[in-house]
Amino acid sequence: MGNWVVSLAGPRRVRLEPCPPDRLGPGQVRVRTCYSGISAGTELTLYRGSNPRLRKDWDAAARMFVPRQATPAYPVVGFGYEEVGEIVEVAPDVADRRVGQLVWGIWGHRAEAVLPAAAAHPLAPGLDPLTAVFARPGAIALTAVLAGDLHLGDWVGVFGQGVIGLLGTRLAVLSGARVVAVDRVPGRLAHATRLGARRVVDAGADSAAAALRAETDGRGADVCLELSGSYPALHEAIRATAHAGRVVAAGFYQGYAHGLELGEEFHHNRIQLVAAQVSGPDPAPGTAGRWSGTRIAHTFMDLVAEGSVDPLPLVSHVVDAGAVADALALLDRGDGDVLQVVLRF
Repeated sequence: MGNWVVSLAGPRRVRLEPCPPDRLGPGQVRVRTCYSGISAGTELTLYRGSNPRLRKDWDAAARMFVPRQATPAYPVVGFGYEEVGEIVEVAPDVADRRVGQLVWGIWGHRAEAVLPAAAAHPLAPGLDPLTAVFARPGAIALTAVLAGDLHLGDWVGVFGQGVIGLLGTRLAVLSGARVVAVDRVPGRLAHATRLGARRVVDAGADSAAAALRAETDGRGADVCLELSGSYPALHEAIRATAHAGRVVAAGFYQGYAHGLELGEEFHHNRIQLVAAQVSGPDPAPGTAGRWSGTRIAHTFMDLVAEGSVDPLPLVSHVVDAGAVADALALLDRGDGDVLQVVLRF
């Protein structure tokens, strides 16, 4: 294929573009991509044109969005954060990486990348390379679980059973929680049952809040994790949570908050609403100084290596990178049988 990179020229306008190889510098390795997973959350917001970074600038120092300067929003080149590949070149001063080693990390949808050796994380021996596309989604899910501060025996609602929600369900079960998994897609609820959910709720037919209160003698969930990015789901998670309980909002919410009524249960039950976001300092509230983003990602991959989490059944489609436009369109349609879509380079 040569060296190619995925580029968005505008909303729903995606293509592969040739790009020259980067020069290898000190402390760096060159990685040839094997697989790159597509995020059904963040990447679709770029694909659809709804991501706030397309119309505003993120001021990293102030940690605020500010009015966008003159630079155009598009093209967006090399987006993506679920990569696994093989090292094909190592700088002379790098001693702990070798040619032929399989590594995972974040370098975007591109056939080849040059990156710091520390950003190329070795794949555990014997693991299927496809498992490594889940390192970042798994870290997002684990961040939400850590933010929930779950305890043995807690009743926990997990709203949204896409890839991150299903991983969140499994991680919450491993934490000792009694999980009620919520979604509208029967196939995803079946996955949740296999991953250890005590009960599943079809949100299109039943009330998750009623189900969680029925399971808890009327108290409601100790904690709810909202991983769908849907405002109505966040509202239902708040309704499902016990008085003074905690709701972790970890979905990537878009636009105005239609369907979220904060004057109802949120106000009257004094719900603690916390945000979990894997990037930046101290991703999970209450874990300052202990759980960095790097530690979270490595912990998730350790759980995969030891067999506690098996993400491979969540791979629903593997397509050649040349068909990236079709792959994004497939996710955009939102078909219920689509979970993790992976580009093969």
